Formats: sequence, structure tokens, C-alpha cells
Amino acid sequence: MTYAVSLFLIGLVLGLVAVAANPSPYFAALGLVVVAGMGCGVLVGHGGPFLSLVLFLIYLGGMLVVFAYSAALASEPYPEIWGSRPVVAYTGVYLLAVGVVCWVFWGGWYEGSWVSGDELVEFSVFRGDIGGVGEMYASGGWMLMIGAWVLLLTLFVVLELTRGLSRGTLRAV
Repeated sequence: MTYAVSLFLIGLVLGLVAVAANPSPYFAALGLVVVAGMGCGVLVGHGGPFLSLVLFLIYLGGMLVVFAYSAALASEPYPEIWGSRPVVAYTGVYLLAVGVVCWVFWGGWYEGSWVSGDELVEFSVFRGDIGGVGEMYASGGWMLMIGAWVLLLTLFVVLELTRGLSRGTLRAV
């Protein structure tokens, strides 16, 4: 399990570098999919399969729709690809920065972090993530409602800003 979580973490970092290094939204979308998948794999490795499923469905189902819409609005005739010189230079700089940070903080921080949430409690009746889901809906339900409202408002603001000269999705009749 340690090897699987290590591969998920390496894939997570490489996906983040792919998103940060590429100025074109077309190719950065693949990096976002990789980051979401690898992050969900890390959550599954640490005992949160339900949270991982919710994150994967909400993130890829909701946010990538808005990302695809904004990518369609910012259509470039000749987008930068992963093999172009600026993207390779940015990727090298970001990987060098990740290497320097790993070298600086390389110590004994990782020794106790490979235990899943289910192994921490003796004779537990519930899984590690089920208690968090119940608590999220019990005392954090108002925060979920506020978050949904903010996302909806943000979607309308983005649509209104990108319509331009009464052409677009929210035009007046």
C-alpha cells in the first residue's frame, strides 16, 4: 500500500506541474484530470473512499464543465503544446523547485503518515470517513448551502463577464 500511495503522490505532483506549466487551457485540462484522480487515490489509500468518490464526482462533474466552457471561449488558433520551449522551461523550473523543497524538508516527517484512518481506532464500528460525512451534514450543512450558492453566483458572474456585446448565454430577450 505504501508503494501505491507513493505513486499517487508522485502523479499528483506531476499533474500539478503539468497544470502550472502549460499556458493553454486545452492541455491543462488533462493535468486537472490527473490531479483529481491521483488526489482521490491518496484519499482512498488513507481510508476515505466515500470522500474520494464525492471529490471525484463533484470536481470532475462540476468544475471541469466550467473549465471546458472557459476553454471554448478562449480558443487559440495555435495553443502552446507540452513540447514547446516555454512549457518545457516552466516544467523544469517547477520540478527543480519541488526537488529543492523536498531536499530542504527531507527528514523523519513521513514515518507515521502511512496509517489509514481505519487503523487508528481499536474495535471501531464505523469507517474513518463515515463519521466525517455525518458531521459535515449535521453541523456543516449551512456551509454546504453557502458554498453551493457561491458557486452558482460565480457561474452567473463568469457567464455575464464573457458574453460580450449582448451575445452569449444570458442575453436579454
